[in-house]
Amino acid sequence: MDVEVVTVGTELLLGFTIDTNAADISRALAAIGARVVHRATVPDVETSIRAAVGAGLERTGLVIVTGGLGPTRDDITKRAVASLFGVPLEVDAAYLAGLEARWRRLGRGGSMPEANRSQAEIPRGATVLPNPRGTAPGLWLDGDLGIAILLPGVPHEMRGLVRDAVVPRLAERVDRGGERTVVRSRTLRTTGVAESALADRLGAHEAELRPATLAYLPSFLGVDLRLTVGGLGGDAADRALTSAAERLGPLLGADCYGDDETDLAAVLLAGLAQRGQSLAVAESCTGGLLGARLTAIAGASDVFLGGVITYRNALKTSLLGVDPALLAAHGAVSEEVVRAMAAGARERLGADVALAVTGIAGPTGGTEEKPVGTVWLGVAAPEVQRAVRIRFPGARDEVRQRAAQGVLDLARRALGMAPVPANPA
Repeated sequence: MDVEVVTVGTELLLGFTIDTNAADISRALAAIGARVVHRATVPDVETSIRAAVGAGLERTGLVIVTGGLGPTRDDITKRAVASLFGVPLEVDAAYLAGLEARWRRLGRGGSMPEANRSQAEIPRGATVLPNPRGTAPGLWLDGDLGIAILLPGVPHEMRGLVRDAVVPRLAERVDRGGERTVVRSRTLRTTGVAESALADRLGAHEAELRPATLAYLPSFLGVDLRLTVGGLGGDAADRALTSAAERLGPLLGADCYGDDETDLAAVLLAGLAQRGQSLAVAESCTGGLLGARLTAIAGASDVFLGGVITYRNALKTSLLGVDPALLAAHGAVSEEVVRAMAAGARERLGADVALAVTGIAGPTGGTEEKPVGTVWLGVAAPEVQRAVRIRFPGARDEVRQRAAQGVLDLARRALGMAPVPANPA
């Protein structure tokens, strides 16, 4: 099954909004054996929408459109596609009643604005795909031109409709067409090792991964290794991915901390939870980013006690007990101070394990001895005390994010924690 995707929105073309919807749709359809063969982005202009959808229907007979279903004047996708199919828009009384009930349930007061009534206008003959996450429904139009599926542009609403309504319907059609082949992927997540070093390590073994192919996806948090298999049935694709991942595992060793959507903070928290240990942090250049990474994980409170942001030296002394003589002799960005920060956080917050970060994020403040990007990372635990100096590349925000990732990785390695995969085979 070949499919085309059209994303609607002038803001997408201007670059103010990043189009994640098309990528999400492509991944979801590949998993059921449907192939996205063309993607287009058009402005909020009726003629542009009609042209893109019409061309897509001529090529494949099945187009998924996202965006332009809201209540404002620039939301014109329904009108454009209804016109293309030669059908009028009609108010769906049941859907309108549901919108009004939702308005009252949210306690917004008064009557629902007239603009919202437009979201109950449905192209004649279209099937409504209920959207419990928002006010704009999905729509399925099946006519002489082919099938047009209209979805809201809000990413979480779109993803929910694709998962709950679109994929099941399309999967039935793929099944009726014969044996279903799929495209599936699995990602192994690494950190603390450069892309070039991984390529040197793995290059001679890539042929052993077939039929899986390997892609390197670097970011400032590490390098993701994307394994992809296509043209096989679902069970065969899963077996091929598992085999390829098992071949890579020993080659990656401790550089791999998990797979797919695994977060390094979650790996550390899970490891500490298994040991019955608590965690605290002391931050300087990361300014709370490390604590934010940890508290973004559900259940973090079982392990994470809290943290201290000591940007000024005086607070390093008063809150963490760092000796002023150390600060005077070595400066805030030093091994001696990061060790003292970690030890102070562990003692004063009553934690079993403490992490500390201090550095020069830039763009100013660097010296010849300590250039911009210089960061000291520290870990204090009953069984180990460790401090590491790293010079991170990139602009200020990248240095800060690399530093938070770096100290999480330092703790994972120093404490001897094995990778915790999100989806163990």
